[in-house]
Amino acid sequence: MTEIIMGRLDKIREAMAEKKIDALLVLVEENRRYLSGFTGEDHHFDESAGALLITAKEQILTTDSRFELQAVREAPLYEVTIYRNGLAKELVGLTDRFNIRRLGFESTRVSVQQHDSIQQEFAGAGRSVDMVPLETFVENLRQIKTPAEIQQTQKALELAEDVFRHVAKMLKPGMSEKNVAWEMEKGMRQAGADSLSFPVIIAAGPNSALPHAIPTEREINLGEPILFDWGAKLNGYCSDTSRTVTLGPPDEMFLKVYQTVLEAQQKAITVIQSGASSRAVDAIARDHIRQQGYEGKFGHGLGHGTGLAVHEAPRLSPLKEVTLESGMIVTVEPGVYLPEWGGIRIENQVVVGDRGAQVLNRLSTTYDIGKID
Repeated sequence: MTEIIMGRLDKIREAMAEKKIDALLVLVEENRRYLSGFTGEDHHFDESAGALLITAKEQILTTDSRFELQAVREAPLYEVTIYRNGLAKELVGLTDRFNIRRLGFESTRVSVQQHDSIQQEFAGAGRSVDMVPLETFVENLRQIKTPAEIQQTQKALELAEDVFRHVAKMLKPGMSEKNVAWEMEKGMRQAGADSLSFPVIIAAGPNSALPHAIPTEREINLGEPILFDWGAKLNGYCSDTSRTVTLGPPDEMFLKVYQTVLEAQQKAITVIQSGASSRAVDAIARDHIRQQGYEGKFGHGLGHGTGLAVHEAPRLSPLKEVTLESGMIVTVEPGVYLPEWGGIRIENQVVVGDRGAQVLNRLSTTYDIGKID
């Protein structure tokens, strides 16, 4: 692992040199883990398990006493320091020690309040430090997965799919969405998941028209769409899958919408490869859904990257143009959502390759609960 971390640090330092910054302050939890191996978790936005300070030659992991032993054990390439009076005051000493004049920081993670606090500490100590806001600085590096990262994602996916197979067999009319969601969560944790990638979504009938529905006490009925969206985190890496199924024979509306969504997904996966346009891939699925008479019923993007975070770059959507590269992992999750009736979404994770896409999922895309394999 130390060789992998050193390789990542080399690439970050090359990017730092291009930006002409003396040091990089890393606070995003996934970026911190990616560049150091430290797995401390930030349980709230205004709480931090620590920060990395990376210069041209040194790397410091500064944290509080709760994480000291963990930091020393998990980040052997880093000098570990403990701040007793908060990160802002610690940075004064570190920037002075390493003669830092231009400090890059993650603008998506540092709040205005925290930024002001750091600046005030610098000013009070007579330190002149230019704080340079950076976006997706480390995230850009994380987009391309190594074979080991792909393998970890595959393991997380296999665990999550096995749990779905088990729950599918016990699914019956009268079970509530909350009860099914709990069976999914319990199953993933008992199977060894570190945690969930995100709260399990179980939505039946009209509730399935809500892409991010929260499970309720509503009971599942025969013939209606039942949307599952779930994922397991294993060794830090996230899986993310959606399936829509029925108990008993579906109606004609279900069959038409389901076929539309499945074909949209298949068409999109067919064109995914290194060099493909993210917008173009999204358009393939979106145009098919529109041509089938469901224009405006697919509101979200086609997909997103996964890795240490369940939602990360790149995005497959109409909003931003990205050229796909070999080694990226993206979800492909078209959907059609009809208020008062319900919705259908089918989601797989795929690896972008030079000559096409590799689908990581081994779970069938059938809606027939009795044919799940």
